[in-house]
Amino acid sequence: MQHLTRTDDFTKKEIEQLLIDAKKFSDGGFYDYLKNKLVITLFFENSTRTKSSFEIAAKRLGATMVHLDVAKSSTKKGETLVDTAMNLDAMGPHAIIVRHQNSGVPKILSNYTKASIINAGDGAHAHPTQALLDLYTLKEHFNSLEGKKIAIVGDIKNSRVANSNIELLTRFGMEVILVAPPHFLPKTSLRSTNFLKEIIDDVDAIMSLRTQTERHSSQNYASLKDYASDFCITEDLIGDKEIVLLHPGPVHRNIDISDALLVDKRCKVLEQVSNGVSIRMAVLKKLITP
Repeated sequence: MQHLTRTDDFTKKEIEQLLIDAKKFSDGGFYDYLKNKLVITLFFENSTRTKSSFEIAAKRLGATMVHLDVAKSSTKKGETLVDTAMNLDAMGPHAIIVRHQNSGVPKILSNYTKASIINAGDGAHAHPTQALLDLYTLKEHFNSLEGKKIAIVGDIKNSRVANSNIELLTRFGMEVILVAPPHFLPKTSLRSTNFLKEIIDDVDAIMSLRTQTERHSSQNYASLKDYASDFCITEDLIGDKEIVLLHPGPVHRNIDISDALLVDKRCKVLEQVSNGVSIRMAVLKKLITP
């Protein structure tokens, strides 16, 4: 049984096939690849967009969806996570989509289930389908990513999106440059800087990250306005450069990206949302169908 807990669970060849399937699914059509298949969502952390995206993806493939209400589940009664997963698995689902605030939970659960486990985000560790949709969005724009440069900007240390994208985009030939205040930069061998202006002339794309206020034990910037003055992506910063702009959402307007740039044709945020459904359809098809 194959799972998707990290981007490196799939080979480059497997990912290239996912991109082909996602392109086909971008027509907005409905299919019956997952007719008579059952998919469960198990979200221990709040999510609107990712959960909806997976649900739409599954339904467009013909699957039946069941959402477990974690707030009322047996884990609140002392049952362990593994017990919950094993009990759900005993009901015969074909995939269980898991989001959890602790790193490593989807990987642990994958050792106890016959169903495919799909990681919809675990702590600050990984968010593989987000990185896959980002890869797809960039490939659709540039075609080849070999030699292209992307700056990932913001709270990189606490970002599962950054971790997954660093692994995946470098595998497809991109140079990733990290831009963040010192306390948001992880230890890394990648090129990194504390100043956006240092790299703005070098990059083909920018991925702005949402400030992970809920993952900080204390507020590291005196105010979000202070952060924005150094790291918000603005018209003044990028001028008329042909730079593609991405963000995993939800966007903190005028903190992560300015209002004006969010409606600029170079901004791919809504395209990412559309592509998210297509790529998640491709992932579900791959894991569930023979």
